[in-house]
Amino acid sequence: MPHFACPADAVSRQCPNSQLDPLAIGNVCHSVRRMTVDSILLKVLRCGCRGFCGVGLQRLRGRLSGGVCHPVCTSSVVVLVRGEGAVMKGGRRQRAIGQAVVALMTVLMSMVVADAAAVVDVYRMIQYDLKGNPMGSRRAALNHHTVSGFDVQGADLSRAVVILPALKVNISSLDEFVQNKGLLGGLLLLLPQRSDETGGAEGDDSDEKVAKALAELEQWLVHNTFQYPVYFAYEDENLLKLLHEVAASDAAGRPASATNGGYKLVVSAPEAKKLTTPTITNIQGWLPGLRAEGDSLMLPTIAIVASYDTFGAAPALASGSDSNGSGVAMLLELARLFSRLYANPNTRGRYNLLFGLTSGSPYNYNGTSNWLRNFDQRLRESMEYALCLNSLGSSSDRMLLHVSKPPENAFIQQIFSEIESVAKDSDLTVELKHKKINISNSRVAWEHEQFSRQRITAVTLSHLEEPPELLQRTGGIADIRRSVNETVVLRNIKVVAESLARHIYGQQGKQVELFAAGSNLALNPSYVRSWLNLLGRTSRVAPFLGKNAPIINALHKELSQHTKDASLQHETLDSTFLFYDSTKAQLNVYQVASVTFDFIVALAVGSYLMLLFIVLFISTKGVKDFVGIFRKAPSRKYKST
Repeated sequence: MPHFACPADAVSRQCPNSQLDPLAIGNVCHSVRRMTVDSILLKVLRCGCRGFCGVGLQRLRGRLSGGVCHPVCTSSVVVLVRGEGAVMKGGRRQRAIGQAVVALMTVLMSMVVADAAAVVDVYRMIQYDLKGNPMGSRRAALNHHTVSGFDVQGADLSRAVVILPALKVNISSLDEFVQNKGLLGGLLLLLPQRSDETGGAEGDDSDEKVAKALAELEQWLVHNTFQYPVYFAYEDENLLKLLHEVAASDAAGRPASATNGGYKLVVSAPEAKKLTTPTITNIQGWLPGLRAEGDSLMLPTIAIVASYDTFGAAPALASGSDSNGSGVAMLLELARLFSRLYANPNTRGRYNLLFGLTSGSPYNYNGTSNWLRNFDQRLRESMEYALCLNSLGSSSDRMLLHVSKPPENAFIQQIFSEIESVAKDSDLTVELKHKKINISNSRVAWEHEQFSRQRITAVTLSHLEEPPELLQRTGGIADIRRSVNETVVLRNIKVVAESLARHIYGQQGKQVELFAAGSNLALNPSYVRSWLNLLGRTSRVAPFLGKNAPIINALHKELSQHTKDASLQHETLDSTFLFYDSTKAQLNVYQVASVTFDFIVALAVGSYLMLLFIVLFISTKGVKDFVGIFRKAPSRKYKST
């Protein structure tokens, strides 16, 4: 049997014009002594093999370089080369099929079966435990189609999100649904568009009706349990358009579903976790009075107090402009005014003024109780009375002085008469309202009751006739900046400031105006407005604030500028209340096609791609090669002869 110096030479003589793979030759030929690599490549090219390409020759060059080629018989070389060539051609066919399948799957997966219609900020309903009882919304994640009501024919509510304008919610129907433990995928409530405008004129009935309706809804929500996600969002163009289209589909008997398609709402949020040690923070500052020379007794103290935290069905929206942003703004302006008087020894009064911004008001004034317990005995004994400011920003021509001691008490009458005499000059009516404390009941209705339980005389000044119930009317979704009338707040500040000044400087019954407009001690409307605006857009639910919340630092810094020894007091919230995190999220609105539509589109695109593949393959490779795709590739093992 003849031998050749190189397998390439054997190929060129034994199988001219055959379709052989140069890589197979490289597998057989390991090296060459008598021929250069270029000469071998030249012989391979002369062989006229159609399977060669530029890349193949480069790879062959690499395999031939640097070795020795042992003599191999022609028939062995030819068989090996042909076998390897067939395997390589089979591999290329398999790769071609694989690439076509990948392309097909890529196109199918990239088909638009769900268009992202909008991304909306949403606010999760509060989740908390009250004395171990689960309350609020107990789920956070959302992924369901949407419907426009609870009575949509053909809708599977257990797999649907009901979207409703908050002002159109029928509380009775919703309560019946909840009490019957109806299954629901989720609930999205649309709130009226929030306005940063200042309070309107007195007697704006439309705003009052909206606020009343939202307050009633919120009151019902926070005292019920929902085993599904509940979110709030402000109405905008996208959501209103979505609601209109969903309502139209529901009315036509085509509620959104996997079969019918429609809109799908998705909130990718982890399940809420417990807040392990929620804190409440009290802030206080002093204006020391002027003590007479040689007087070792502690001066009498008047405390001006306002709670600054809030509570609501949606913690992220509980900014509390009136309750109690108005009280906080009033306290800061009073601190600023009296700091000017107390800065000069000649006008410093013989009373210590204690300014306290307390936390935990929705939770039986838990923060106030802790604050008072930290008073030392001397301070407790020096307290003449405490004036608590609560919800004083509404458009009202009267204020109420809420007391726990009998109205006949001489000191109570003195406080009342001092405020009433100043209020008359502003055409403001002040009424005295008494509510006796039930010591056996842990419920604290007004902040002054915590003082009364410590045997300290105290009153609450408010426009509210009745105390709010537990976790109610403490700065929720209805208490927005527009609900506060800046003119009313300034009027109330003037009344309180003048009455305090007359008491401190012994000017009771005299027509003395210390804080007259245009004087150095005049009220600063811009200062008050800036704080009303800041508080009106800042959520202040205490358990979610933390010790270093920006609003706490801002209040502390402001009080430090007007008082002495301003300090923070951190306390742990009463264990009666347990809260969970996750208060905000993003809602993705998708317009989803029906399953039938998806199937038809997928079938059409798949058929088109398959036909395109067949046409292109046959036009470039031929029918014979196309048929060969479906044949089994020969085995790699060949018997040499």
